[in-house]
Amino acid sequence: MYVFTCAGCGTELTAPVSRVALPVHTHYGAWEELHPPLMEPATYAVEPRPSGPPWRSWEETGEDEAARQGVYARVYSVSFGARNRIVIAPGDSRSMALIPEKCAGYCMGVDGRDGPNLACEGCGRAVATRRDDCGMWQTVWLEPDAVERRPSGLPAGPPPDWDDLERAEHRVAPVEPDGSWSRRWEAALGVALAHLVAVTGNRPVTLPSGPVAELLGHAVDRCLPAGPGSGTADGPEAGLGPESGLATWSVELAGPGIRTPRPPPTSSSSPATPSRATPGARRATKGPWSRWTAGSGRTSSTRARPRRCPRPGCSRRESCATTTPCRGGLGAC
Repeated sequence: MYVFTCAGCGTELTAPVSRVALPVHTHYGAWEELHPPLMEPATYAVEPRPSGPPWRSWEETGEDEAARQGVYARVYSVSFGARNRIVIAPGDSRSMALIPEKCAGYCMGVDGRDGPNLACEGCGRAVATRRDDCGMWQTVWLEPDAVERRPSGLPAGPPPDWDDLERAEHRVAPVEPDGSWSRRWEAALGVALAHLVAVTGNRPVTLPSGPVAELLGHAVDRCLPAGPGSGTADGPEAGLGPESGLATWSVELAGPGIRTPRPPPTSSSSPATPSRATPGARRATKGPWSRWTAGSGRTSSTRARPRRCPRPGCSRRESCATTTPCRGGLGAC
Protein backbone atom coordinates (compact mmCIF):
# COMPACT_ATOMS: atom_id res chain seq x y z
CA MET A 1 0.00 0.00 0.00
CA TYR A 2 1.04 3.61 -0.53
CA VAL A 3 0.53 7.08 0.89
CA PHE A 4 0.55 10.27 -1.15
CA THR A 5 2.56 13.15 0.25
CA CYS A 6 2.89 16.83 -0.60
CA ALA A 7 5.63 17.34 -3.17
CA GLY A 8 6.49 20.63 -1.50
CA CYS A 9 6.90 19.73 2.16
CA GLY A 10 6.38 15.97 2.48
CA THR A 11 3.21 16.11 4.58
CA GLU A 12 1.16 12.92 4.26
CA LEU A 13 -2.07 13.73 2.44
CA THR A 14 -3.76 10.31 2.36
CA ALA A 15 -4.31 7.22 4.43
CA PRO A 16 -2.61 4.06 3.10
CA VAL A 17 -4.27 3.11 -0.20
CA SER A 18 -3.96 0.42 -2.90
CA ARG A 19 -4.50 0.97 -6.60
CA VAL A 20 -7.63 -0.36 -8.29
CA ALA A 21 -9.21 0.17 -11.70
CA LEU A 22 -10.91 3.48 -12.39
CA PRO A 23 -14.67 2.82 -12.05
CA VAL A 24 -16.47 3.02 -15.39
CA HIS A 25 -19.08 5.38 -13.91
CA THR A 26 -16.50 7.92 -12.69
CA HIS A 27 -17.74 10.70 -14.97
CA TYR A 28 -21.35 9.59 -15.15
CA GLY A 29 -23.94 10.71 -12.61
CA ALA A 30 -27.52 11.87 -12.30
CA TRP A 31 -28.19 15.58 -12.35
CA GLU A 32 -29.61 17.11 -9.15
CA GLU A 33 -28.93 13.94 -7.17
CA LEU A 34 -26.40 13.49 -4.39
CA HIS A 35 -24.12 10.49 -4.88
CA PRO A 36 -22.02 8.48 -2.42
CA PRO A 37 -18.20 8.30 -2.61
CA LEU A 38 -16.88 6.94 -5.90
CA MET A 39 -14.02 4.96 -4.36
CA GLU A 40 -14.03 2.34 -1.64
CA PRO A 41 -11.99 3.08 1.49
CA ALA A 42 -8.24 2.47 1.20
CA THR A 43 -8.22 2.52 -2.61
CA TYR A 44 -7.12 4.91 -5.31
CA ALA A 45 -7.35 5.01 -9.10
CA VAL A 46 -5.71 7.00 -11.88
CA GLU A 47 -7.49 8.79 -14.74
CA PRO A 48 -5.13 8.61 -17.75
CA ARG A 49 -7.20 11.04 -19.81
CA PRO A 50 -7.30 14.82 -19.24
CA SER A 51 -9.80 15.76 -16.54
CA GLY A 52 -10.95 18.91 -14.79
CA PRO A 53 -10.49 22.55 -15.88
CA PRO A 54 -9.74 24.23 -18.17
CA TRP A 55 -12.64 23.27 -20.43
CA ARG A 56 -13.32 24.20 -24.05
CA SER A 57 -16.58 23.89 -25.93
CA TRP A 58 -16.87 21.28 -28.67
CA GLU A 59 -17.19 24.04 -31.27
CA GLU A 60 -13.96 25.64 -30.08
CA THR A 61 -12.10 22.33 -29.83
CA GLY A 62 -13.08 20.50 -32.99
CA GLU A 63 -13.15 16.78 -33.70
CA ASP A 64 -9.40 16.28 -34.28
CA GLU A 65 -8.28 18.12 -31.16
CA ALA A 66 -10.93 16.36 -29.08
CA ALA A 67 -9.61 12.99 -30.29
CA ARG A 68 -6.13 13.97 -29.09
CA GLN A 69 -7.71 14.56 -25.67
CA GLY A 70 -9.27 11.08 -25.73
CA VAL A 71 -12.81 12.18 -26.65
CA TYR A 72 -14.24 10.54 -29.78
CA ALA A 73 -17.90 11.55 -29.66
CA ARG A 74 -19.47 14.98 -29.53
CA VAL A 75 -19.83 16.34 -25.98
CA TYR A 76 -20.75 19.73 -24.56
CA SER A 77 -17.18 20.55 -23.49
CA VAL A 78 -13.74 18.92 -23.59
CA SER A 79 -11.29 18.86 -20.70
CA PHE A 80 -7.79 20.22 -21.18
CA GLY A 81 -6.80 19.53 -17.58
CA ALA A 82 -3.99 17.36 -16.30
CA ARG A 83 -3.61 13.69 -17.21
CA ASN A 84 -3.05 10.97 -14.60
CA ARG A 85 -4.92 12.67 -11.77
CA ILE A 86 -5.36 10.40 -8.74
CA VAL A 87 -8.80 9.89 -7.19
CA ILE A 88 -9.45 8.77 -3.62
CA ALA A 89 -12.43 8.62 -1.29
CA PRO A 90 -12.86 11.86 0.71
CA GLY A 91 -12.53 9.85 3.92
CA ASP A 92 -8.98 8.84 2.97
CA SER A 93 -7.74 12.45 2.71
CA ARG A 94 -5.45 13.81 5.41
CA SER A 95 -3.93 17.20 6.34
CA MET A 96 -5.77 19.18 3.66
CA ALA A 97 -7.92 22.29 4.10
CA LEU A 98 -10.44 23.90 1.78
CA ILE A 99 -9.46 27.05 -0.10
CA PRO A 100 -12.57 29.25 0.46
CA GLU A 101 -12.27 31.29 -2.75
CA LYS A 102 -12.12 28.06 -4.80
CA CYS A 103 -15.27 26.45 -3.39
CA ALA A 104 -17.80 27.38 -6.06
CA GLY A 105 -20.56 24.94 -6.96
CA TYR A 106 -23.96 24.69 -8.54
CA CYS A 107 -26.28 24.07 -5.63
CA MET A 108 -25.42 21.21 -3.25
CA GLY A 109 -21.64 21.24 -2.92
CA VAL A 110 -18.39 22.12 -4.66
CA ASP A 111 -17.64 21.12 -8.24
CA GLY A 112 -14.00 22.08 -8.78
CA ARG A 113 -14.74 24.54 -11.58
CA ASP A 114 -11.97 26.89 -10.39
CA GLY A 115 -9.28 24.24 -10.11
CA PRO A 116 -7.71 22.75 -6.97
CA ASN A 117 -9.66 23.74 -3.85
CA LEU A 118 -7.71 21.79 -1.20
CA ALA A 119 -4.39 23.02 0.20
CA CYS A 120 -1.72 21.16 2.10
CA GLU A 121 -1.88 22.15 5.77
CA GLY A 122 1.90 21.88 5.98
CA CYS A 123 2.89 24.48 3.38
CA GLY A 124 -0.34 25.88 1.89
CA ARG A 125 0.29 24.48 -1.58
CA ALA A 126 -2.81 23.64 -3.65
CA VAL A 127 -2.69 19.87 -4.00
CA ALA A 128 -6.16 18.46 -4.69
CA THR A 129 -9.76 19.09 -5.70
CA ARG A 130 -12.82 18.08 -3.68
CA ARG A 131 -15.94 17.41 -5.77
CA ASP A 132 -19.30 16.57 -4.23
CA ASP A 133 -21.91 18.70 -5.98
CA CYS A 134 -25.13 17.25 -7.37
CA GLY A 135 -24.60 14.76 -10.16
CA MET A 136 -21.04 14.06 -9.02
CA TRP A 137 -19.64 11.12 -7.09
CA GLN A 138 -17.94 12.32 -3.93
CA THR A 139 -14.22 12.39 -4.67
CA VAL A 140 -10.89 14.00 -3.89
CA TRP A 141 -8.64 14.34 -6.95
CA LEU A 142 -4.92 14.69 -6.26
CA GLU A 143 -2.93 16.78 -8.73
CA PRO A 144 -0.16 14.58 -10.22
CA ASP A 145 2.47 17.34 -10.14
CA ALA A 146 1.66 18.33 -6.55
CA VAL A 147 1.97 14.96 -4.81
CA GLU A 148 4.39 12.07 -4.53
CA ARG A 149 3.63 8.38 -3.91
CA ARG A 150 5.57 6.61 -1.18
CA PRO A 151 5.37 3.09 0.30
CA SER A 152 3.32 3.00 3.49
CA GLY A 153 4.97 -0.11 4.90
CA LEU A 154 1.64 -1.92 4.99
CA PRO A 155 0.94 -4.92 2.74
CA ALA A 156 -1.69 -4.65 0.05
CA GLY A 157 -4.84 -6.70 0.31
CA PRO A 158 -5.09 -10.06 -1.47
CA PRO A 159 -6.06 -10.12 -5.15
CA PRO A 160 -9.84 -10.27 -5.65
CA ASP A 161 -11.52 -13.61 -6.08
CA TRP A 162 -14.87 -14.54 -7.60
CA ASP A 163 -16.21 -15.05 -4.08
CA ASP A 164 -15.57 -11.36 -3.39
CA LEU A 165 -18.01 -10.41 -6.12
CA GLU A 166 -20.73 -12.60 -4.68
CA ARG A 167 -20.85 -10.75 -1.38
CA ALA A 168 -23.89 -8.56 -0.80
CA GLU A 169 -21.88 -5.30 -0.62
CA HIS A 170 -20.67 -5.84 -4.18
CA ARG A 171 -24.11 -6.36 -5.65
CA VAL A 172 -25.67 -3.43 -7.49
CA ALA A 173 -29.35 -3.54 -8.39
CA PRO A 174 -30.01 -2.46 -12.00
CA VAL A 175 -32.97 -0.32 -10.90
CA GLU A 176 -32.95 2.45 -8.27
CA PRO A 177 -35.60 2.56 -5.50
CA ASP A 178 -37.46 5.27 -7.43
CA GLY A 179 -37.78 2.98 -10.47
CA SER A 180 -35.10 4.64 -12.61
CA TRP A 181 -32.11 2.85 -14.09
CA SER A 182 -29.03 2.59 -11.89
CA ARG A 183 -26.46 5.16 -13.03
CA ARG A 184 -23.73 2.61 -12.53
CA TRP A 185 -25.51 0.01 -14.65
CA GLU A 186 -26.08 2.55 -17.42
CA ALA A 187 -22.37 3.39 -17.53
CA ALA A 188 -21.29 -0.26 -17.26
CA LEU A 189 -23.56 -1.33 -20.12
CA GLY A 190 -22.13 1.37 -22.37
CA VAL A 191 -18.59 0.19 -21.67
CA ALA A 192 -19.59 -3.46 -22.12
CA LEU A 193 -21.07 -2.64 -25.52
CA ALA A 194 -17.88 -0.83 -26.55
CA HIS A 195 -15.78 -3.84 -25.54
CA LEU A 196 -18.08 -6.17 -27.46
CA VAL A 197 -17.82 -4.07 -30.62
CA ALA A 198 -14.02 -3.93 -30.27
CA VAL A 199 -13.44 -7.62 -29.59
CA THR A 200 -15.70 -8.91 -32.35
CA GLY A 201 -14.02 -6.87 -35.08
CA ASN A 202 -17.36 -5.88 -36.67
CA ARG A 203 -18.54 -9.48 -36.93
CA PRO A 204 -22.11 -10.65 -36.41
CA VAL A 205 -22.83 -11.93 -32.90
CA THR A 206 -25.56 -13.90 -31.21
CA LEU A 207 -26.50 -13.00 -27.63
CA PRO A 208 -27.80 -15.40 -25.00
CA SER A 209 -31.50 -15.12 -24.42
CA GLY A 210 -32.61 -13.35 -21.27
CA PRO A 211 -31.24 -10.19 -19.64
CA VAL A 212 -28.20 -9.88 -21.92
CA ALA A 213 -30.30 -9.88 -25.08
CA GLU A 214 -32.88 -7.59 -23.50
CA LEU A 215 -30.27 -5.05 -22.38
CA LEU A 216 -27.88 -5.12 -25.36
CA GLY A 217 -29.92 -6.54 -28.23
CA HIS A 218 -31.15 -3.28 -29.75
CA ALA A 219 -27.74 -1.61 -29.44
CA VAL A 220 -25.97 -4.63 -30.95
CA ASP A 221 -28.38 -4.57 -33.90
CA ARG A 222 -27.36 -0.96 -34.57
CA CYS A 223 -23.61 -1.29 -33.98
CA LEU A 224 -22.78 -4.68 -35.50
CA PRO A 225 -23.76 -6.40 -38.76
CA ALA A 226 -26.63 -8.85 -38.74
CA GLY A 227 -26.08 -12.59 -38.63
CA PRO A 228 -26.96 -14.95 -41.46
CA GLY A 229 -30.52 -14.60 -42.64
CA SER A 230 -31.58 -11.58 -40.61
CA GLY A 231 -30.40 -8.67 -42.75
CA THR A 232 -31.92 -6.14 -40.39
CA ALA A 233 -28.89 -4.41 -38.89
CA ASP A 234 -28.13 -0.79 -39.67
CA GLY A 235 -24.87 0.37 -41.19
CA PRO A 236 -22.89 -0.18 -44.38
CA GLU A 237 -22.18 -3.86 -43.65
CA ALA A 238 -25.69 -4.82 -42.59
CA GLY A 239 -26.78 -8.28 -43.59
CA LEU A 240 -23.37 -9.89 -43.63
CA GLY A 241 -23.79 -13.63 -43.95
CA PRO A 242 -21.71 -16.68 -44.82
CA GLU A 243 -20.67 -15.15 -48.12
CA SER A 244 -18.86 -12.34 -46.29
CA GLY A 245 -16.36 -14.75 -44.77
CA LEU A 246 -17.10 -13.42 -41.28
CA ALA A 247 -18.43 -16.12 -38.99
CA THR A 248 -21.07 -15.27 -36.44
CA TRP A 249 -19.65 -15.07 -32.92
CA SER A 250 -21.50 -16.33 -29.86
CA VAL A 251 -21.48 -14.47 -26.55
CA GLU A 252 -22.14 -15.95 -23.12
CA LEU A 253 -21.88 -14.75 -19.54
CA ALA A 254 -19.02 -15.86 -17.30
CA GLY A 255 -18.47 -15.42 -13.60
CA PRO A 256 -19.48 -16.64 -10.15
CA GLY A 257 -21.88 -19.57 -10.29
CA ILE A 258 -21.89 -19.77 -14.10
CA ARG A 259 -20.40 -22.85 -15.72
CA THR A 260 -18.57 -22.44 -19.01
CA PRO A 261 -20.85 -23.77 -21.77
CA ARG A 262 -19.74 -26.48 -24.19
CA PRO A 263 -18.64 -25.72 -26.79
CA PRO A 264 -17.11 -22.57 -25.27
CA PRO A 265 -18.40 -19.24 -26.66
CA THR A 266 -16.34 -17.05 -28.94
CA SER A 267 -16.50 -14.26 -26.38
CA SER A 268 -17.65 -13.99 -22.78
CA SER A 269 -18.58 -11.26 -20.34
CA SER A 270 -17.66 -11.29 -16.68
CA PRO A 271 -17.73 -8.91 -13.70
CA ALA A 272 -15.02 -6.28 -13.72
CA THR A 273 -12.06 -7.06 -11.46
CA PRO A 274 -9.40 -4.35 -11.18
CA SER A 275 -6.55 -6.86 -11.00
CA ARG A 276 -7.38 -7.85 -14.58
CA ALA A 277 -8.30 -4.37 -15.74
CA THR A 278 -5.42 -2.29 -14.41
CA PRO A 279 -1.76 -3.16 -13.76
CA GLY A 280 -1.02 -3.17 -10.04
CA ALA A 281 -4.65 -3.31 -8.98
CA ARG A 282 -5.32 -5.36 -5.86
CA ARG A 283 -8.87 -5.08 -4.65
CA ALA A 284 -12.23 -5.52 -6.24
CA THR A 285 -14.43 -2.46 -6.59
CA LYS A 286 -18.17 -2.40 -6.31
CA GLY A 287 -19.98 -2.51 -9.62
CA PRO A 288 -22.20 -4.55 -11.90
CA TRP A 289 -21.06 -6.94 -14.58
CA SER A 290 -19.41 -4.68 -17.09
CA ARG A 291 -16.21 -5.97 -18.71
CA TRP A 292 -15.67 -8.14 -21.76
CA THR A 293 -12.80 -10.59 -21.62
CA ALA A 294 -10.99 -9.08 -24.58
CA GLY A 295 -10.80 -5.77 -26.39
CA SER A 296 -10.83 -2.30 -24.88
CA GLY A 297 -12.61 0.96 -25.26
CA ARG A 298 -14.77 3.59 -23.61
CA THR A 299 -18.06 4.94 -24.73
CA SER A 300 -21.02 6.96 -23.64
CA SER A 301 -23.71 5.03 -21.82
CA THR A 302 -26.85 3.73 -23.45
CA ARG A 303 -28.90 6.29 -21.54
CA ALA A 304 -31.51 8.06 -23.64
CA ARG A 305 -30.70 11.58 -24.80
CA PRO A 306 -31.85 14.10 -22.16
CA ARG A 307 -34.54 16.62 -23.00
CA ARG A 308 -33.54 20.21 -23.62
CA CYS A 309 -33.82 22.82 -20.94
CA PRO A 310 -37.05 24.80 -21.49
CA ARG A 311 -35.46 28.11 -20.51
CA PRO A 312 -34.82 30.35 -23.55
CA GLY A 313 -31.21 31.35 -23.94
CA CYS A 314 -29.82 28.58 -21.75
CA SER A 315 -26.20 27.97 -22.71
CA ARG A 316 -26.54 24.26 -22.04
CA ARG A 317 -29.79 23.51 -23.85
CA GLU A 318 -28.17 20.70 -25.83
CA SER A 319 -26.63 18.90 -22.86
CA CYS A 320 -28.81 19.63 -19.85
CA ALA A 321 -30.02 16.54 -18.01
CA THR A 322 -33.12 18.06 -16.47
CA THR A 323 -36.41 19.53 -17.66
CA THR A 324 -36.47 22.24 -14.98
CA PRO A 325 -35.51 25.81 -16.00
CA CYS A 326 -32.17 27.34 -15.09
CA ARG A 327 -32.06 29.09 -11.76
CA GLY A 328 -31.23 32.74 -11.27
CA GLY A 329 -29.58 33.21 -14.65
CA LEU A 330 -26.79 30.78 -13.87
CA GLY A 331 -26.76 29.61 -17.46
CA ALA A 332 -26.70 25.95 -16.49
CA CYS A 333 -29.53 23.65 -15.53
